[in-house]
Amino acid sequence: MDGPKFREFFTSTGAQVLGGRNSKNNEELISQLEPNETVLHTAKPGSPFVNIKGKAETQDILDAAIFCAKHSQDWRDNQNDVEIHVFKARDIYKDKGMKEGTFGVKKFDVIKIKKADIKRL
Repeated sequence: MDGPKFREFFTSTGAQVLGGRNSKNNEELISQLEPNETVLHTAKPGSPFVNIKGKAETQDILDAAIFCAKHSQDWRDNQNDVEIHVFKARDIYKDKGMKEGTFGVKKFDVIKIKKADIKRL
């Protein structure tokens, strides 16, 4: 495979963040998660799954949420605030019949990322 496996960056506090590139890559990203790691995805379909490696602080979650929003179809199509779901890897499930790159989540928190924050990235 050419290039890096996942999108990758480090938060302002130094935490490593990985993001999927497409539905197949999102499957790979989910398969490498540890149960207590933090994962993010937009409320609407069409975004990378984003994984904060290790223990996530509040600032790490905010940085990763902006990254997730910036790479979403919601942002691309609407150029407005984006709602992000934040959850633990242990709360992700995959049922038979779910298409590639699609997962369910048992429980999550919601944060709204402002348009101005996305534009700054």
